[in-house]
Amino acid sequence: MPPEPTPTLKQLLAFYLEAGVDCALSDEPVNRLEETDAVPSPAPRPMVQPDPPRPMPAVPRSEITVAPEAAIASAREAARTAPTLELLRSLLENFDGCALKHTATKLVFADGNPEARVMFVGEAPGRDEDIEGLPFVGRSGKLLDRMIAAIGLDRGKAYIANVIPWRPPGNRTPTPQETQICLPFIRRQIELVNPDVLVTLGNPSTQALLGTREGIMRTRGRWFDYDTGTRSIRAIATFHPAYLLRSPSYKRMSWQDLRAIAKALQQAAAS
Repeated sequence: MPPEPTPTLKQLLAFYLEAGVDCALSDEPVNRLEETDAVPSPAPRPMVQPDPPRPMPAVPRSEITVAPEAAIASAREAARTAPTLELLRSLLENFDGCALKHTATKLVFADGNPEARVMFVGEAPGRDEDIEGLPFVGRSGKLLDRMIAAIGLDRGKAYIANVIPWRPPGNRTPTPQETQICLPFIRRQIELVNPDVLVTLGNPSTQALLGTREGIMRTRGRWFDYDTGTRSIRAIATFHPAYLLRSPSYKRMSWQDLRAIAKALQQAAAS
């Protein structure tokens, strides 16, 4: 067969144009069938010195935990050495064994007359108490004021405190460990106030201080002997004002307890 005629330049340009080639990438032709040189390996990267280790961030005080047994022992020793209520308060302000201290706004130590003949003890502060640093200043506190006013008392004639002096986050129930850690302080507080009548408000404070496992329905209105180690104090349990706000039908029973408290105070004054 005769060889095909070599296409002219014009014919080649027409062929490439029809194939979609409409521009040149280089001034020089490139033979794509040639073997290319090996791709040079990249130059080695310079050694980079590692950054010095960063110091560990400080652990917030609220996350520092103390073994419960050590915290309870520390609380007992601190409370035992407090000769006055002022020093007991100072010890609590500097006590780091209870994590509640680091989440609360203020220490809620007490309110009222430290020489009062009757002492009321609740469970723990709430939001309003945490803000003001005083126990029973919210709605339940206003009801407590009316309750004690009904038997001729006011905050100038009573002493008011809580088993737990710091507000638990979100008003949650204190854990048994938190209660045990704080218990030596409230016991020393009762001993230093030395009232004639001790009134526990609600089930948690009643069980913590009077050593009973029964519910408040069984313990309210009953008299107990509270031993301070140097003296036996008459103690009685009644409903917490917050419970009465939720269940006002029990105010009648609470009134009976208040009358018994007033009678006991009269007897103590006459003896």
